[in-house]
Amino acid sequence: MTMRRLLLPGMLLALAATYAGWFAGDRHGGLALLVFALPPALLALWAAFASARAAFWAGVLALGWFSHGVMLAWSEPGVRGWAMLVVALSVGIILVANLPGLRARFGRRPPHADAPEA
Repeated sequence: MTMRRLLLPGMLLALAATYAGWFAGDRHGGLALLVFALPPALLALWAAFASARAAFWAGVLALGWFSHGVMLAWSEPGVRGWAMLVVALSVGIILVANLPGLRARFGRRPPHADAPEA
């Protein structure tokens, strides 16, 4: 199994659990769970089957989660801890979702057959 196949669903579930913990006991907790915790939980299930589309959408949505976390960390001191955890998980999700592309772009390349030897 690839690292992304294990790590991406785990990080998405951690994000869903973070939102669930954050909004536990909130008077609008049910709606918050529907909006914030359900999408990463469903993406975790989808990503567990190694879907490239799931990784793409996890990366796209993580940009929104990242922005939301930065906004709240900056403007609401009372929730700064939760928001910074969301920011960290979002950055991790973006990196893991894009790992194959990063490896293809920056990984070692085999030498060309027609390249002069050093």
